[in-house]
Amino acid sequence: MISFAKGLSLFAVLLFLLIGISYAQQKKNTAITDIVHTVFEEGDPFNGVILIAKEGKIIEEAAFGVRDFETNTPLQTSDIFELASVSKQFTAMVIMQLASQGKLKYDDEVEKYIQIPYKNITIRQLLNHTSGLPDYQAIMDQHWDKSKVADNAIIIEYLNRFAPPANFSPGEKYDYSNTGYVLLASIAEKASGRDFTEMLRTMVFRRFNMKNTDLRTPAEKKSLVNLAYGHIKQPENGHYKKADSFPSSNYTIWLGNREGPGRISSNAHDLLNWDRALYDQKFFTPAMRNEAFKPALLNNNTLSPYGFGWELEEDEKGGKVVQHSGDNPGYKTEIVRFIDTDRTIILLCNNAHERFEKLLAALKKYTASL
Repeated sequence: MISFAKGLSLFAVLLFLLIGISYAQQKKNTAITDIVHTVFEEGDPFNGVILIAKEGKIIEEAAFGVRDFETNTPLQTSDIFELASVSKQFTAMVIMQLASQGKLKYDDEVEKYIQIPYKNITIRQLLNHTSGLPDYQAIMDQHWDKSKVADNAIIIEYLNRFAPPANFSPGEKYDYSNTGYVLLASIAEKASGRDFTEMLRTMVFRRFNMKNTDLRTPAEKKSLVNLAYGHIKQPENGHYKKADSFPSSNYTIWLGNREGPGRISSNAHDLLNWDRALYDQKFFTPAMRNEAFKPALLNNNTLSPYGFGWELEEDEKGGKVVQHSGDNPGYKTEIVRFIDTDRTIILLCNNAHERFEKLLAALKKYTASL
């Protein structure tokens, strides 16, 4: 039987530990909270989730603002966001996995798999945005009935039907192309005989315990109980309104079944699992890594700082940084990986704030110093 004195001593120890844990948790969020408060004004705050990791361990994470401005539901760090173009790295990974299986080659021409009115374009040029393809969204915006939802087959049909001129010859220069990533998803299906979404799930999401990640239709996203809705600021009153309140001008609705350039939704913890997967050499082999993080070689023998689904740069000390941004109506997203020092930033925003880039710059400076 524990004596009163021993019980009191044990209670004091437990109380000390609880206070220590509480202080550590408060301290844990101090840096990013201070950064957010420095960048944003009180009347127009940041809405989103920030996660910073060092060698795969979460150093700091926090959620700011609300999941839904109508219900004022507070955001949680586990909430799911639309990733927008951050999705491109997953499309590139499917292509790389198929290449490793001998199902396709990076220097295969597109017309080996699908018919389009643009010749001599390779899979490699689709991956690194040097194809010269015209913007499919402009074609669909001009000609598509927005009361219906288009998929890749329809997009490719419209490319063939209206055939706007190419922007430049393949390999001439870098020009970011969502069209190229639509074609990559369709090429993956043709080369493998499998459904693209199913490949994403089996090759990546399930393999690396990304339970909150999927390529979802608008209806599937709305069924999520922890979806962070994208919001757009109204210039007339400064209030935020759900982006899906504007279907005629929201391409994510009437292009809601497209695959390849976007549409994957996920949360910060799953994206950290993805970050760790890219250090798994059985999955992401040194040969794949070399291709994915290699600048594109242009026709004039200059280099373009984009690999296979990744923007490439160096930090202040010359370390390699790979990153990608995403931008959909109501959302801004970013993943940054300091791959030489194994530092990671995951930044998910659901009010598409105009100070997002300033926040990102401050977080990169802080993370590089860890």
